[in-house]
Amino acid sequence: MQVVEKSNEGLSRVLSVTVPSADLTSKLDAKISEIQPNLRLKGFRPGKVPAAHVRKMYGRDLMGEIINEAVNETSQKALDEAKVRPAAPAEITPTVDMEQVVAGKADLSYDMALEVMPEFKTVDPKSLKLKRPTYAPTDADVEEELTGIAAQQQVFEDKGGKAPKAADGDQLIIDFVGKLDGEPFEGGSAEDAALVIGSGRFIPGFEEQLKGAKVGDEKLVEVTFPEDYGAAHLAGKPATFEVKVKAVKAPKAAELNDEFAKQVGLESLDKLKELVRSSLEQRFANMSRFKLKRALLDVLDEKHDFPLPPKMVEAEFGAIWQQVEADKAAGRLPPEDAKKSDKKLRDEYRKIAERRVRLGLVLAEIGRENNVGVTDQELSNAVMAEARNYPGQERQVLDFYRQNPNAAAQLRAPIYEEKVCDLVFGMAKIDDEAVSKDELLKDDEEA
Repeated sequence: MQVVEKSNEGLSRVLSVTVPSADLTSKLDAKISEIQPNLRLKGFRPGKVPAAHVRKMYGRDLMGEIINEAVNETSQKALDEAKVRPAAPAEITPTVDMEQVVAGKADLSYDMALEVMPEFKTVDPKSLKLKRPTYAPTDADVEEELTGIAAQQQVFEDKGGKAPKAADGDQLIIDFVGKLDGEPFEGGSAEDAALVIGSGRFIPGFEEQLKGAKVGDEKLVEVTFPEDYGAAHLAGKPATFEVKVKAVKAPKAAELNDEFAKQVGLESLDKLKELVRSSLEQRFANMSRFKLKRALLDVLDEKHDFPLPPKMVEAEFGAIWQQVEADKAAGRLPPEDAKKSDKKLRDEYRKIAERRVRLGLVLAEIGRENNVGVTDQELSNAVMAEARNYPGQERQVLDFYRQNPNAAAQLRAPIYEEKVCDLVFGMAKIDDEAVSKDELLKDDEEA
């Protein structure tokens, strides 16, 4: 193998690597000799297939595997020889006709374009002082959460009073028959249908026309199906519905008692309260950690200043700007950003990209200095967790990550980052600071 440095500008390097064709052919011969005894081909006795025939049948595929292995092996050796640490995976570009290489008629030659890790000294984690905001859930917090749960388990009971009228939030039990041009249409009729006024479940305008209805009322509801309605034969067409009101019911929150707890799968109200308190504690702890981590990243950003690999910054900015443009096209830009010019937005988001790259390199270096790594089991757990997000497609997801090292690396990165943060938290001086719930959760959406 021959390694030549073709370019050295700032943090950018281009290395040219050449692997002699004879080395690849030698490995091909060895591979053929390895598989030859176990081959079973029609017309030949087991294990007696001539090497020349094996080469003819499988030489191209085998050479492809050998070339891939050679690139992986020699690219790492080239980095070791050049004594450089890449800041990100190198871009590998063949500089020879690969068909000639596969045919054994040319040396394997490729360029490695990469950006190296900038030289900088990391701050000593033991010198850092951080504040961690904390909040413990109160009995009132638990009661508030329970009230919300009860509201979600809302029930309806017959509305009281003399001839009560339906209002927003009330539930009607109705029979209805839908018609187009005076003729009933398929799927347009139902009996004992439950409809909550204001729920938006029915065609626009349907629910509003039933406000004020009483038990026994028969109403003719006139609506027009939306242009984008799912059933093409109904889209955009006017229709009438003959509606009979059979019951008017008012909403009622479920009572918080042992019976309610059993309905949600727990043995008693006390057990439900314990579960709610535990859930709140976890939520507040997560937010506390988020704010502690943000404070750490702010300090690390402030204490490090060094040249950044341009391509890494451009790649990070490109990803950010692509999302910004998508949000702009969809009208989702935050109001403060929507008022700014593209130039100002670009300047601001480029600074964010630079911060992200800087922090990524700092965390990577702190992790390297302290031998932080991601185990195969941790990565496997992350892949399994990702697969569970796609019920029924777990196998395809697992295969995807096995076959795509770059995708697996994207799962590895956040695990590594969290482990480095945990390392720093264990070494830094951290003071807990009690804060109000509102203060702790005011950035909950950002978290």
